[in-house]
Amino acid sequence: MADSNTAASGSVRAAGAPLVRAEQVRKYFPAGGMLNLKQEFTRAVDGVSLDIMAGETFGLVGESGCGKSTFGRALIGLFPLTSGRVVFDGADLALLRSRRLKDFRARMQIVFQDPGSALNPRITIGDSLLEPFVIHHALTREERRERIQFLIERVGLSGYHLSRYPHELSGGQKQRVGIARALALNPALIICDEAVSALDVSIQAQVINLLADLQKEFHLTYLFISHNLSVVHHVSNRVGVMYLGKLVESGSHADIFERPRHPYTKALLSAIPGGGVERIILSGDVPSPAHPPAGCRFHTRCPQCRDFCRAEEPPLEAVGAGHYAACHLK
Repeated sequence: MADSNTAASGSVRAAGAPLVRAEQVRKYFPAGGMLNLKQEFTRAVDGVSLDIMAGETFGLVGESGCGKSTFGRALIGLFPLTSGRVVFDGADLALLRSRRLKDFRARMQIVFQDPGSALNPRITIGDSLLEPFVIHHALTREERRERIQFLIERVGLSGYHLSRYPHELSGGQKQRVGIARALALNPALIICDEAVSALDVSIQAQVINLLADLQKEFHLTYLFISHNLSVVHHVSNRVGVMYLGKLVESGSHADIFERPRHPYTKALLSAIPGGGVERIILSGDVPSPAHPPAGCRFHTRCPQCRDFCRAEEPPLEAVGAGHYAACHLK
């Protein structure tokens, strides 16, 4: 029997199909401000396709500025797509209108990197947790009160914190509130956008363990965005690697961490402390996403670069079962 969320949304996802499918997703921003007289664009995300299966944690990694956070926000509609499409639970989100789109959006939530800026400083924690129910007209007043109390306790806080304001909480406590708010409407997908990178190391471990427990309890699917490969190694079932707006490699946990095929992935893995891999030092800086290089976008920093790498962009192709890489030399 389908669960209540699936029934309510009118899901048409076939058995075995991904919960989320991104197809050639692009998100460009005007590069010259509001006027943009030269009609130039920053290609933050430039044709990314990937599937996320129900119940898994898909890790998305790459250097700062590679487009991974923009991709995550575009995936759940916080940014309108420049082109491409997102299919969530069998439905093309671009084709949904009004109430049905609102119902689907309730099932896609996000936990932001900075828990302080994610909370309204002028309202209490209790009112912050109340907002999702008010916006979506969910539950009665008594049911809302009970749900909020359950959520705040489930993330390791107490009813005492509901009357507090964000500035009265620590960074770890505020992030727990952010997680509780993401859980409010029983989502299927949660985007964890650098959800632990702003926290102390000891608190990071606690929050990561909390996310793992919640995933099992509520049958959640995570897109875990991070630049910390040690964390991604710990939490992910499958991993995608982004560089300059492109997905350059994706595969299972073992594919990426034990059998990497793209030179950029190898360089990232070599930077993991205590990883036992010879350090690969990349030369040069990341090119501007407003003016990406021709051919392979990584060729300006790649130690294996050949002439044809500068001329022709490599497609993302299979290099094994469920393992893909975009490299002429794979």
